[in-house]
Amino acid sequence: MEDDEQTKNDDVRAIDAKGQQSGKKRKKPKEVAIFGNYRNYYSYRIDQGLEEDPRIKIMKKEWFEGKDCLDIGCNSGLITITIAKKFGCRKILGIDIDSARIDDAHWNLRKIVKMSERKKHPPADKSKDTGTDGITNLRDKMSIEISGDSPASHLFDRVSFRKDNFVQGWPTPSDKLYDTILCLSVSKWIHLNWGDEGLITLFSKVWRLLQPGGVFILEPQPWKSYVSNRQVSEVATTNYKNLEIFPERFQEILLDKIGFREIENLSSSLSGSKIGFNRPVLALRK
Repeated sequence: MEDDEQTKNDDVRAIDAKGQQSGKKRKKPKEVAIFGNYRNYYSYRIDQGLEEDPRIKIMKKEWFEGKDCLDIGCNSGLITITIAKKFGCRKILGIDIDSARIDDAHWNLRKIVKMSERKKHPPADKSKDTGTDGITNLRDKMSIEISGDSPASHLFDRVSFRKDNFVQGWPTPSDKLYDTILCLSVSKWIHLNWGDEGLITLFSKVWRLLQPGGVFILEPQPWKSYVSNRQVSEVATTNYKNLEIFPERFQEILLDKIGFREIENLSSSLSGSKIGFNRPVLALRK
């Protein structure tokens, strides 16, 4: 009996110890996004003090105004919506491989239109500024910056989103051609998931989908970013070991192999991105 009682006491102490351990603050598990489809991606790469993605500042209105545009890997759609609102696209379609990010994009579009149609913005809720991660506050700041004061229900007619795999699922040839195509911080994920062949497919499809004189805006990630993400999946690890095309060669391939006739590096005027996100932004003309 004494042995039984001792065993019970030991069990109670063990449970208490586990309970104390479980009460400790645990670190959030690192988000794994094998296609770069991070939730709240824009909060990772934009300084909290900014109300607009710095990449927007280097875009030229002439590339978008009255034009048909495509945004490959649109994530939650904030860049897509901002471009439509600020530059007056005729139509812009954002696609992403992750249905959850497309749901986020539709939610953001509805919210931004609703905010735009208010005649006056209500006083800011200061409680949001004290959030632990700043994500909600950043998204609201960006939404207000996008919204302005004018009615914007027409954004529903100009902005659309859909789930799609551009490399494997997009039909070519296609009757639909675009004046401007964006691919911002997406090429690495296509490269790691579908290898060199997938990268060339991306570039070739973009070229075929552009109108003559159309613009391809590309933000390629540097090689060190590949190294950091090479183990995100077994497929990525295998492809990483077999890659023969490196980001330093992208411009050469796009001009000499794919057929773009000129290229402009927009990076010199880019500022405001967090450390680790200072990447080249290229504008290529067909």
